[in-house]
Amino acid sequence: MNYQHLTQVMDLGDGRNVTLETGKLAKQADGSVVVRLGDTMVMATVVSDKNADDGIDFLPLMVDYREMYAGAGRFPGGFFKREARPSESEILTCRLVDRALRPLFPDDYHSNTIIQIQMISSDGENMPDALACLAASAAISVSDIPFNGPVSEVRVARIDGAFVINPTISQLDEADLEMVIAGTSDSIVMVEGEMFEISEEEMLEAIKTAHEVIKRQIDAQNALAANIKKAKSKREYSHEVDDEAILATVKEVVYAPASAMAKEGIANKSIRGERLDALKKELIEKLGDEVYEENKPMIARYFKATQKKAVRDAVLDTRKRLDGRDLNEIRPIWSEVNYLPGAHGSAIFTRGETQSLTTCTLGAARDEQMIDGAFMQGTSAFLLHYNFPAFSTGEARMPRSTSRREIGHGNLAFRALKGMISPENPYTIRVVSDILESNGSSSMATVCAGSLAMMDAGVQLEKPVAGIAMGLITDAETNRSAVLSDILGDEDFLGDMDFKVAGTKDGITAVQMDIKIDGLPYDILEQALNQAKEGRLHILGEMAKTLEAPREEMKPNAPRLMRFSIDKEFIGAVIGSGGKVIQEMQAVTGTTISIEEVDNVGEVEIFGPTGDAVDQAFQKIKQITATPEVGEEYEATVKSIMDYGMFVEFLPTKEGLLHISEISHARIEKMEDAGFSKGDKVQVKLVGIDNKGRFKLSRKVLLPAPAKEKGSEE
Repeated sequence: MNYQHLTQVMDLGDGRNVTLETGKLAKQADGSVVVRLGDTMVMATVVSDKNADDGIDFLPLMVDYREMYAGAGRFPGGFFKREARPSESEILTCRLVDRALRPLFPDDYHSNTIIQIQMISSDGENMPDALACLAASAAISVSDIPFNGPVSEVRVARIDGAFVINPTISQLDEADLEMVIAGTSDSIVMVEGEMFEISEEEMLEAIKTAHEVIKRQIDAQNALAANIKKAKSKREYSHEVDDEAILATVKEVVYAPASAMAKEGIANKSIRGERLDALKKELIEKLGDEVYEENKPMIARYFKATQKKAVRDAVLDTRKRLDGRDLNEIRPIWSEVNYLPGAHGSAIFTRGETQSLTTCTLGAARDEQMIDGAFMQGTSAFLLHYNFPAFSTGEARMPRSTSRREIGHGNLAFRALKGMISPENPYTIRVVSDILESNGSSSMATVCAGSLAMMDAGVQLEKPVAGIAMGLITDAETNRSAVLSDILGDEDFLGDMDFKVAGTKDGITAVQMDIKIDGLPYDILEQALNQAKEGRLHILGEMAKTLEAPREEMKPNAPRLMRFSIDKEFIGAVIGSGGKVIQEMQAVTGTTISIEEVDNVGEVEIFGPTGDAVDQAFQKIKQITATPEVGEEYEATVKSIMDYGMFVEFLPTKEGLLHISEISHARIEKMEDAGFSKGDKVQVKLVGIDNKGRFKLSRKVLLPAPAKEKGSEE
């Protein structure tokens, strides 16, 4: 078979080129593209079934991203030494790509579609995740699969005040802003990132800078696809059957009651659900059981679309929300800390019908999260886990493994909070958010509850952090729009935008935005950011009523941790032969002691259940590392007895001779008469160190001098 091998090159603007290549690899896929930046290469393939399964009224899209260890010249970890299930970082990249692509497939396209992306080479500097969406979109573009793209993503960072597109790993260490932004040629569709308390204006500037490069990447995709024969004629499909008579009946039965219910302002989610269920029953009665059973998927689609239209029109007409709130009004908030007496820190944060119970656990260095990816390795001393059980929405479903959604929501809260943890914090911190009720923006409730739980545990946060989810409803025909603060779950489903913003009173620390419409104007985005700031400040004020700042003292049940440095020469003495010394100290004090050499210094960490236990271990190490000082007194242990005296250990690993003449003022003829045995304790004073470094000890100088006999001076 004759295949076209084509390449397209674009300049990032800083001397680096991004290359798109197709027709060389994976030619039996519907579309295949390799993207290269430096020596980092990402391959994306797409395959989509020609037909859709019966009863499917959505796009069954699966995006999978994997990093090949061989491409980075590494062996996989673990027993089997092969790539296994995706890591959290790989799952997060899957989500970044999925969220950018999914809105751009036609609404009525329902074929099973699989996009697989692989990092096949890494130079250790250029990050492959920033190329994944470009590769995936290009693969679709060179195929015959219907798609309203292209779309592309870039990472933008601010380093020394300047924006850098697709920065290297080493450059990111210096950045105060990092975002991944996706867009089409005329609009932004997805934003996610973290930053150090930037303003709304700075964030908009970063988005606009990224969009200029995105446009050039889209031009490169179009230029590549223009030379591919099958890409010029997208496949025809018919995945939805329509019936105008049934649609008219659905509108007649559903629109007016749904609109009235939306205007009524029902705050309770369950009551709204019951009213909708009653409306569905009324519709079935109107259509008849036979018509309903024959056209279930179609009727469900019509019902959903009609309800959505009714609610959106009601909000735009009345400027009121489903639950009766004003557009910028925040639901009632209550919070509580120290709810769980056994936890190191805990908080309940409830906003409307969304509730998070969050804990904070303090640990030692050994509790750090190990990161062992194909091109990223290291550790993390801050962990945040988000759990979303089915009962939080009233569903009867057993828990399974952690979902991609849970990983994504947890990562957003993690990024929002991590920058506010004091650099002086010595602990490994694990925050766990369990969502107990959910009706909109549980990830932002996690940010608020996580902030409170850490402050309750005594973690020194530089500033409290709060989060809010914004929504948007637009009508292109009438050019009307409504920006919604603190959205409900229904408003997320019915709206055009889900925009989560977290930050302190002084600036934004994390964002996540998904746009469901084309061409979101920057003035609406600016309005949403400013409205989010107002809401965030309100939420921070409500949190401050519960706990305004970190506790000065940790809970009695919280562990204590101490870190300090010792001279490199003492590391072996602290550890002891075969670890004997350090193991004995841990057993006696009940602490965990770790020591490692860093920059020719021994870094010691003592982690224990109480401050007294940690101090006891510290004193023992202090004795081992102490430098003997002439004139100081010590409690020594007899190690061996000789004819001329005895050798005693007055500091760990430090021994000296206590000569027979220095034991007592009275003359001792034989050591047997001295009354000491091996292992006895004896108080001594260091009276000298000779030129060979030998220690001269005396017990006699610590004893009272004997009274002189009368007439002895005559």
